[in-house]
Amino acid sequence: MKFVSYWHDTAPAFVGGATGPVAGHYDVAVIGAGFTGLGAARKLAEDGRSVVVLEAQHVGFGASGRNGGHLNNGIAHSYLGASAEYGAEKARALYRAFDAGIDTIERLVSEEGIDCAFRRAGKLKLASKPQHFEGIARNFEAIHAEVDPETELLSRDDLGREIGSDQFHGAMLQKKSAMMHMGGFVTGLADAARRRGAVIHEHAPVTARREQGRGWELHTPRGKVTADKVLLATGAYTTDAFGWFRRRIVPVGSFLLATRPLTTDEVAATMPGNRTCVTSMNIGNYFRLAPDNRLIFGGRARFSARSDQQSDAKSGAVLRRALAQIFPHLAEVQVDYCWGGMVDMTQDRYPRAGFADGVHYSMGYSGHGAQIATHMGEIMADLIVGRIDRNPFADLPWNAVPLHTGKPWFLPLVGLYYKALDKVQ
Repeated sequence: MKFVSYWHDTAPAFVGGATGPVAGHYDVAVIGAGFTGLGAARKLAEDGRSVVVLEAQHVGFGASGRNGGHLNNGIAHSYLGASAEYGAEKARALYRAFDAGIDTIERLVSEEGIDCAFRRAGKLKLASKPQHFEGIARNFEAIHAEVDPETELLSRDDLGREIGSDQFHGAMLQKKSAMMHMGGFVTGLADAARRRGAVIHEHAPVTARREQGRGWELHTPRGKVTADKVLLATGAYTTDAFGWFRRRIVPVGSFLLATRPLTTDEVAATMPGNRTCVTSMNIGNYFRLAPDNRLIFGGRARFSARSDQQSDAKSGAVLRRALAQIFPHLAEVQVDYCWGGMVDMTQDRYPRAGFADGVHYSMGYSGHGAQIATHMGEIMADLIVGRIDRNPFADLPWNAVPLHTGKPWFLPLVGLYYKALDKVQ
């Protein structure tokens, strides 16, 4: 078993990184070479701006290359809850922003010829308990009537054609949802940004910054650059150089397995619908088939702010038990990959984007970012150059998490709370 991301291990490596020292002056410096940063860099370079991307590790190292491979449309929250909190108009706008994110990815895949197995697969929100199906049904009625008619409510009997498990009591199908090979997409997006003229420095973490005139000087171990404007796109991997954001982002581990490729018969017995799937538990699971028919199965197996081989192995054991419960016929299936990554959670699990502490930013996707991050990169690029403000999260307040200075000491307590909640709800 490999303790590396399946997406990293099975995608072509990005070979277009700058090899010289980090130096020069740019219109915009982008910190972070994930979907958000690369989406912004491509757009800015296409518009004729000089742009440098500073990445601490390698292209797609963080959440963009460590997720479950889902592009699920609409908000992750209860739509009825969003309407109650923000009003129906705002709830619709938030829902449609995520839909637009998938449209942006589809457009870029076509325009740039990115080989990433993009496919509109549809998503199943699976009811883990009978009472969960009642809540999903109420949510479906509002979504279907007000914002997304491309949805369907499936009964327990209907699920037989979709998933080979008797653990669920119905589901909502969101047909706009998609899937892709995340590693293939992030490498293709980086190649596209470089072709447009963006300079991408890998292994160049920003260790310090200081104001210089109306812009910033950014220091890395490989040199320094100056830029008129800065976009911070580091999510859960934000460093102490940006403490304002660290106090507002809670990094939470999310962990995944990838089995050996399943046989044709095993695919038919496991995922005949070949969609993305998410369960309704607070500490739930998500899964899909990879392009080579591996089952990719993930979840918040442990409430940890770490992802290393030891932590990933412990979480992998938890995930194996969950996989066996949902798919007993795969209880002994060989697991080829086990990995983890950090999710950039906000208190309310809504993303945040805008301008603060001297920099532009987009982050806090809270485990629902693959579908919107590239889109937000383009939105932030337009905002940075003053073209248009399409930021769907501009009016959401963002207060610091109480008693949080960047190291989430409270995560084990949060995990215990949600485990207890899952037992009673």
